Amino acid sequence: MRLSRPAAATFAGLSALALAACASSGDDAAQESGSSNASSASFPVVIEHAFGETTIEAAPERVATVGWSNQEVALAFDIVPVVMEEATWGDDDGDGVLPWVEAKLEDLGAETPALYDGTDGIDFEAIADADPDVILSAYSGLSEDDYATLSEIAPVVAFPGVAWGTSWQDTILMDGAGLGFEAEAEELVAEEEAAITEAVAGYEHLGAGQGAAFAFFDVTDLSSVGFYSTADPRTAFLSEFAGFEVPQAVADPGTDEFYFSVSAEAVDTLSDLDVIVTYGTGEELAALQADPLLSRIPAIASGAVVFLDVDTDPSTTAAANPSPLAIDHLIEHYLPLLDEAAATAS
Repeated sequence: MRLSRPAAATFAGLSALALAACASSGDDAAQESGSSNASSASFPVVIEHAFGETTIEAAPERVATVGWSNQEVALAFDIVPVVMEEATWGDDDGDGVLPWVEAKLEDLGAETPALYDGTDGIDFEAIADADPDVILSAYSGLSEDDYATLSEIAPVVAFPGVAWGTSWQDTILMDGAGLGFEAEAEELVAEEEAAITEAVAGYEHLGAGQGAAFAFFDVTDLSSVGFYSTADPRTAFLSEFAGFEVPQAVADPGTDEFYFSVSAEAVDTLSDLDVIVTYGTGEELAALQADPLLSRIPAIASGAVVFLDVDTDPSTTAAANPSPLAIDHLIEHYLPLLDEAAATAS
């Protein structure tokens, strides 16, 4: 089965992250406790995805993850994965673990799993050495060859359609089903959606219907602008919960990919872009406003640009891409930045 979002989702819905062998008995205890809570009656489970379907015969006890966020689903159900990738984006203290993942491990009394470096791709050997029962990868950029290789190790829950294009809701639902927590996953999604919706309602400028998108700029080459499409959770969040409209050029880019580019010469197609979220320190704004073409984008002209700085607030750069354990951080730190930009655009 391919799992869809529950009815509670009433709004239109880069690097890798995977966990390493739990070295402590505390990790094993948390893992076994989490797995034992899965209903044996729910297995076997069949998950449909971009590469076909995967059958998981019994409740997994050793869980590996490949890609972003998947380890957070396991941890949300008190399962400590046996192998995971070092976090290189959004790590606040240089220990290779995102702050909300670190907090959850502490809550479980579990040590940090061994971490592998996925900068150059998936460490298949590290995953195989961990001897997992299942590999969660609902939010990832797996190639077909990657999927085939991982499937030789254990059943793989792959992404449903577009690489790096899985919503945080579907990540929870698909990975949760693979662990035997289908009903609990639906409840978790509904709870998280309700928390975000309530928080957004408390801001004066969110929900005004301004045009917004998540972009990427290279100030050394402003001949084009990169955009995360509506398939990507970053841009999807802006319209799904924060009350922004997706500009036409981003909503209909002519590609199914999660990321695409728009030529600066086509800047007039971005005349409905009032707010931009991007990565950077904020110093880039001057270069953007000095550019004769990009300065015509309303968000750039008004300065309604949210810059997420990996150095000064690295966890916010990760929270902008919603994930199961980071919703509270997103609510506390990301929403105020969006409201401020919306006020500037107004």
